Amino acid sequence: MTVQYIRPTDQGDLISALGACAAGQAEGIDTILRLEGGRLFGVARRMLGRGDLAEEAVQDAMVQIWRKAGQFRAEDGSARGWIYAVLRNRCLNILRDGRRLTTLAPEDLVALQEARQEAVPQEGWELLPGSGRLRDCLAQLDGEARHAILLAHVGGFSHGEIAGRQQVPLGTAKSWIRRGLASLRECLS
Repeated sequence: MTVQYIRPTDQGDLISALGACAAGQAEGIDTILRLEGGRLFGVARRMLGRGDLAEEAVQDAMVQIWRKAGQFRAEDGSARGWIYAVLRNRCLNILRDGRRLTTLAPEDLVALQEARQEAVPQEGWELLPGSGRLRDCLAQLDGEARHAILLAHVGGFSHGEIAGRQQVPLGTAKSWIRRGLASLRECLS
């Protein structure tokens, strides 16, 4: 086991950073991340076993540190220990939750993706009342814009996925959606 030497200036810098956080100064979080960010991520990664969850834990811990920095008391312990305790508690909460730790089998993931790709956003169009304002306003849009908006807002597809499905450049799909939504806003107001 290797022992890492903690420079006294780091401890002082962390105490100052926590004080800055308590005072609502963003540079406090920046200092903590600069001094400890890599190690915080490493600890979270070891505890959780997944990089995505480790990133989430560090981000959540930073929010907690920001909110609760005023509770830190130097006489009760080190600033570094307090910061790592916040991270540890966040990691333990994620482990207790457990739902995010389970992953889908590859074949289930493929099946879900295929089902989503086959989803027809026209169902959203068909679910609208026959004489509603939204349906009337959607009917005024050109077919490509209407289809792109339905893909985005009913199907949940990203702009890139919409461009691929409609076989157009990404900028074209984005323009259809942007102009279509502007026309809908105008029509509905």
